[in-house]
Amino acid sequence: MKGKLIFKDGTEFLGSSFGFDSSVAGEIVFSTGMIGYPESLTDPSFKGQILVLTYPLIGNYGVFDKKYWESNKIQVSGLIVSNYIDTPSHFESEMTLGQWLKKEKIPALEIKDTRALTQKIRDEGNSLVKMILDKDVDFYDPNKVNLVAEVANKEVIKEGNGKKKVVLIDCGVKENIRRELLERNLTVTTVPWNFDIFENKMEFDGVVISSGPGDPKMADKTIETVKKLIKKEIPIFGICLGNQILALAAGGDTYKLKLGHRGQNQPCKLIGSPKCFMTTQNHGFAIGKIPKGFKPWFVNANDGTNEGIIHEKLPFMSVQFHPESSPGTWDTEWLFDFFLKNL
Repeated sequence: MKGKLIFKDGTEFLGSSFGFDSSVAGEIVFSTGMIGYPESLTDPSFKGQILVLTYPLIGNYGVFDKKYWESNKIQVSGLIVSNYIDTPSHFESEMTLGQWLKKEKIPALEIKDTRALTQKIRDEGNSLVKMILDKDVDFYDPNKVNLVAEVANKEVIKEGNGKKKVVLIDCGVKENIRRELLERNLTVTTVPWNFDIFENKMEFDGVVISSGPGDPKMADKTIETVKKLIKKEIPIFGICLGNQILALAAGGDTYKLKLGHRGQNQPCKLIGSPKCFMTTQNHGFAIGKIPKGFKPWFVNANDGTNEGIIHEKLPFMSVQFHPESSPGTWDTEWLFDFFLKNL
């Protein structure tokens, strides 16, 4: 079945469907990296977005068991690739990418010239688009709704039995953040983004604010919780959206990037050292104003944007990239151990 990708400015790209044959609208973004499409598709930070994968061959190792995903379902609204491989070769593959997309009712198009498509996004910024496969649909801007409320878990989940206790605030958490914490012999209690940990009189040694989609200013309840944590000087570690939420709670400000950073090859420099780390990222907003008492911790080597902040005296820190790095790289996994030293 043939389909169309239509930009709000009227630009059209023709393609062939290999997913669910239904039209959809959202914000188009691109992600760089050679591997990790199952992890990317299930990352809640892609909620409301149509994802273009820049690597030319997608689907060649199929889809693995659910235990390797970053959430329990596909989160992207739609997928675009250059060449879809329908004959995967991997001993752990359980189904083809096309079968998975159809099962979860996610449309996908094979558009040969994803280079031209990516160049358009790069030059003009992330745009509103629609994928037309059956009937026409209206354009949709996911940044105008509270995406965190849509993807965050609604229940409190307690795991592990370590002496040190950590609360993980779920704003659209990637499963590998939870795995990394549990591997370090912690008791991890995951709570929804709007859960009041003080009213419920929880006991904990530190708090991790998770990654998630959309505008951080929409996560007002999480921001209020973090303000209380700062006053009580409780150790905080923010990841991705959690980086922006910590900045807002401490008096800083955020803004929407033209492109955002998505992929497994974003270079970040550790300020005050000669080190540069390759990082996994997935975000469209960034910190603009550093809050008082904090200093820049990491900076993006490509565009100079902020990639993390750390308090000058108190145990508060956050990074814009993903130290849990599923599907890789693992350059910054050490940050979890750095956080543990603060507990």
